[in-house]
Parts: sequence; structure tokens; C-alpha cells
Amino acid sequence: MPVITIAPNDALLEKLKSNMQEVRARGGQLFVLADAGATIESSDGVRVIQLPEHHGPLSPILHVVPLQLLAYHTACARGTDVDKPRNLAKSVTVE
Repeated sequence: MPVITIAPNDALLEKLKSNMQEVRARGGQLFVLADAGATIESSDGVRVIQLPEHHGPLSPILHVVPLQLLAYHTACARGTDVDKPRNLAKSVTVE
């Protein structure tokens, strides 16, 4: 089963690495979107995609863009209409 992981170079990186090892121990395939300084290397079953170096509050935007592209291309490959998602619940909150 493929697992997609976002690995920002922050205080929780070591915990993320241990979670990645658990996924690998259970036979999962990892695709890691890693920051430039994240020190995660590709190996058997682990594919690392390096994101450009960035700093500050805009880093979540850089992490989300590859996931949005993956979702879009996956939907296109499945033949799903990306402009009309199924089972989308819409709600309106009235105060």
C-alpha cells in the first residue's frame, strides 16, 4: 500500500522518521515529500522527492501544492470529473 508523507524539517522530524520505519516494517511503500534539510534518503521502498528550500509561514503552501497535483492527476487517470466531485456534503451555517 502506498503511503504519502510530508516531511518538513522541524521539531517533529524524528518522530516522523520512526513512523515511517513502522510503515516500512509492515510492507508499505513510502513516497516522501521532504524539505531540503530533512536528511531522509531514498532506499528500497522509500522514494524521496526533495522540495525547494524555503523558510517561514509560507512553507505549508509549498507542501500542499504537490498533494493537490497528485489528487488532480489521480482523478484524471481514474476518469473522474474533477469539477463535479461526488458525495460532497455542503452545509451552510446560519448565525
